[in-house]
Amino acid sequence: MAVKSISIRMEEEMLRKIGYIADYEGRSVNSHILVLVRESIAAFEREHGAAGDGIPPAVNVKPGKRQ
Repeated sequence: MAVKSISIRMEEEMLRKIGYIADYEGRSVNSHILVLVRESIAAFEREHGAAGDGIPPAVNVKPGKRQ
């Protein structure tokens, strides 16, 4: 599996807090973000089934914002 690189923008306070949590957990910020992404994908797939498998983009419409 190829590893891709992305950059994200976040508020300074959020970065400081995620850094604190990552350090507490004994991880780098990058590794901790990967853990959070994996947990998010697993939760989504438990509720909705496999993410992105054979769903054309025209059908895979993002739901509206939740109140």
